[in-house]
Amino acid sequence: MTATFAHDAVNQDRPHVPVMLAEVLDALAIVPGERHVDGTFGAGGYTRAFLERGAEVVAFDRDPDAIEGGQALVNASENRLILIQSPFSAMDRELAVRDLSPVDGVTLDIGVSSMQLDQADRGFSFQSDGPLDMRMDQSGMTAAELVNEISESDLTTILRNYGEEKQARRVAQAIVKARPLARTGDLANVVRRALGYRPHEKKDPATRTFQAIRIHLNRELDELEEGLVAAERALKPGGRLVVVTFHSLEDRMVKKFLRERSGSEPTGSRHRPMIAAEQAPSFEPPAKAIRAGEDEIAVNPRARSATLRVARRTAAPAWR
Repeated sequence: MTATFAHDAVNQDRPHVPVMLAEVLDALAIVPGERHVDGTFGAGGYTRAFLERGAEVVAFDRDPDAIEGGQALVNASENRLILIQSPFSAMDRELAVRDLSPVDGVTLDIGVSSMQLDQADRGFSFQSDGPLDMRMDQSGMTAAELVNEISESDLTTILRNYGEEKQARRVAQAIVKARPLARTGDLANVVRRALGYRPHEKKDPATRTFQAIRIHLNRELDELEEGLVAAERALKPGGRLVVVTFHSLEDRMVKKFLRERSGSEPTGSRHRPMIAAEQAPSFEPPAKAIRAGEDEIAVNPRARSATLRVARRTAAPAWR
């Protein structure tokens, strides 16, 4: 059974265009009646497509705005969509307590959503000035509190590790000198001055600093690592894992996880050689990474940096 969801019923303006949707659907090969997890619901782009292909969907999001915005889709889904406010790293536990596991597919679209970027008051982007917030779940420490309270050395480490900023110390020194900072525009201008930004440059240098602070504040790499393990536990034999990433830090983590879990790195990581040697492969060797085509990039520039990786679950137990 398939269904088409009317524009006036759900997200009429469709603020989020799912990246590499055709490739994701091809990798999942959804059969009507299967149960699929959308670990990063956002504005519901992937979930809507899964429902239209006859799947039952369990969707997760940390952001209460996403959960509230998705209620119209829940109502239109004929009881085939369950929407859960939770990080995707908890999917295995959340599915188990609802007696919904195992599942046929898990899809993760990593990073900040277009919906969050487009809302100036969420503070994720410097394209429009707004409060320096960046919290995905809208709780805990804000980005403003972080940059105004953290030590210069710790800020340097965050910018270097999560933003891959080559001049991390210079940027951190400039931020500390300019404190207190409360607005996205203020932070962006401090970084630009520190790095000698020229308006004609292709990429704004503030991008790396915003990425680093956002990743650290929301524990995004920890969440990804834990989420991959949760997906391994949730998937049934033959289940498909599809992950879309948008920068090299995330993609390296996914690539390493799938190589290790598929036995493509027989000795495992240098920290866990014995664990890897004792475990049967929980995933088949992953397919080659896929990048967005030029036609999609022309329509959706966000796809330019996207990388898609796919792997199929084996019948072996999840790794310890």
